[in-house]
Amino acid sequence: MLIAKVLFWFSLGALAWTQLGYAFFAAALARVRSRPVRKRDLTPSVSLIVAAHNEEDVIERRLENLLALDYPREQLEIVVASDASDDRTDELVEAIAAREPRVRLLRCPREGKVAAQNRAVRETEGEILAFSDANAQWQPDALRTLVRNYADADVAYVCGSSVYEAADGTNREGTYWRFESWLRRSESRLGSITGGIGAIYTVRRSDYVDVDPRFGHDLALPYLMVQHGRRAVYDPDALASEKPSRDIEDEYRRKVRMFEHCWLIVLRGKMLHGLGPTYLVEVLSHRHLRYASGLLHLILLGSSIALVGQGIVYQVALGTQLGLLLAAAFGVGIARYYVLVTWATVVSLVRYLRFGVPAVWAKAEGTR
Repeated sequence: MLIAKVLFWFSLGALAWTQLGYAFFAAALARVRSRPVRKRDLTPSVSLIVAAHNEEDVIERRLENLLALDYPREQLEIVVASDASDDRTDELVEAIAAREPRVRLLRCPREGKVAAQNRAVRETEGEILAFSDANAQWQPDALRTLVRNYADADVAYVCGSSVYEAADGTNREGTYWRFESWLRRSESRLGSITGGIGAIYTVRRSDYVDVDPRFGHDLALPYLMVQHGRRAVYDPDALASEKPSRDIEDEYRRKVRMFEHCWLIVLRGKMLHGLGPTYLVEVLSHRHLRYASGLLHLILLGSSIALVGQGIVYQVALGTQLGLLLAAAFGVGIARYYVLVTWATVVSLVRYLRFGVPAVWAKAEGTR
């Protein structure tokens, strides 16, 4: 029973820390040892890259939105890196490029999103590299807001905030992102964030790193910047919006695909090399333990069952877990979202270990 008790208290403590305790710890620490970013209005040259594969439904709207940004025309180029699109995406981009010199189409072989982004970086010259998804929409001042952070010479990476439109169905991703936004603010004030936002982020060209095409920029670039002695920060005033997956089940499938890439980086990306103590705690708490939450829940459930006859604490713990699973089974919104997303961390690990991770990606249902 000793081993069961050790597993019970370890898994319970780790889950409580990664899901809630760490966020309050980071917020409290940021209040006493904040590292503010020095900001001022700047207008460096910007190469804004949109990776796209078969985005005919949204690409025109995306480009019109970017062309309406409040940024000097002569300082902005917009490149659509088409990852071997075989619908009308290329045709629609070329039509806009014919009347708007700031827009350019870059045809790429089908190698995946990151490979298309890497290729586009090599084909552009802007001092600042900006990236966005094809289904996102930026507020007019978003780019100006992002680049003002580069007045601070220590800053290499800046991401903005993505606001989810109301889901048509049962997805509760918006609730989760409000909590994540609060946590990112604390991490940014401490020094650097541990993960970016794919809908809206920028990198100094001099700091850009060609990452493995199977990695995603969202998780890889922030910790790579820190390993190079630079900062990766979050500016919540730079706003983008995007449509979430319609239903929780669609979000579950999206999370499985996303977590496969996260497991690859966690297990093979050398995330913990060369980190200072504060950022090391951030990465372990926000990334490693968070991605292990499904495994921790399985350990907690198994040890609770083994210890159910050992006292009221274990009985309450088991009852609470069974209640959560029952609520999820009956479709209670936030309970079902939490259980499915947590389970996705386990399924994605199994899939990664069995099949590896492909470089190409598929759009989530209902996000266009």
